[in-house]
Amino acid sequence: MNNSLHHDSAYDLTDALLEAQNLFGGYTKQAIIKDVSLSLHKGEWLSLVGANGSGKSTLLRLFSRILTPQTGTVLLDGKAIHQQSAKLVARQLAILPQQQTIPSGLTVRQLVSLGRTPHQPWWQWDLGFEDYERVEVAIAQTQLTELSDRPVDRLSGGERQRAFLALTLAQDPQVLLLDEPTTFLDLHHQLELLELLKSLNQQRQLSIITVLHDLNLAVRYSDRLAMLKYGSIEAIGTPAEAITPENLRQVFDVEAVTMITPVGLQICLLSPSQTLVRSRDPTVS
Repeated sequence: MNNSLHHDSAYDLTDALLEAQNLFGGYTKQAIIKDVSLSLHKGEWLSLVGANGSGKSTLLRLFSRILTPQTGTVLLDGKAIHQQSAKLVARQLAILPQQQTIPSGLTVRQLVSLGRTPHQPWWQWDLGFEDYERVEVAIAQTQLTELSDRPVDRLSGGERQRAFLALTLAQDPQVLLLDEPTTFLDLHHQLELLELLKSLNQQRQLSIITVLHDLNLAVRYSDRLAMLKYGSIEAIGTPAEAITPENLRQVFDVEAVTMITPVGLQICLLSPSQTLVRSRDPTVS
């Protein structure tokens, strides 16, 4: 493995929009995330990939202020995120978690309108013209216009995912964090959602961090990949730099090759790695 890929050195860290510095954290006294330093820059799409239990979702929660680090710092636009108010952070950063709490009785439009809350003064109850406009644009972008008056709890899983994405878009954030955003979507809607995100990423310079289970989708849409193993960064770089047979063997315990396809670099999985097969075989000492 290329040791130069262990560190986030591809960009000037002084220009980072979102940055983790020597981050340790988790849900108990024992750290799941261990000494992670990582940066996200304006207009960049970074994906976190790794096996189950590698710490991807935990790192995303530390980045989003949901979890407090044990040690280390997360900076948003140069300021410590855990020392800022939730409302101030929400004006710049939005997160779409893997599972959402479904509000009873709210329509799609009412749900998406909640995305404007961080931008309103405490004394203002009604949305202004600009707020209404941003809500309607977010609904249209996620193709929910015809469902805008339907209660959220009556939507399908895929429709519900798009409704919560619309809520985050209505926040008008600089940084968008998404934890497995394609989980409840069929193949058509997976590509549709990722194409929408790529469009926002390119046209609005929206900075994105995704946790993606599908490696080929991560490779296809991301500018950079951070490969996690046991809570640490095993490799980081462009897809071509990070996705190598050796790194795939180390991080995912699989044998694989890469190939150039009409959509760019993609991965062809061959088999479980032999080291993993031997470790699971009780007849092997």
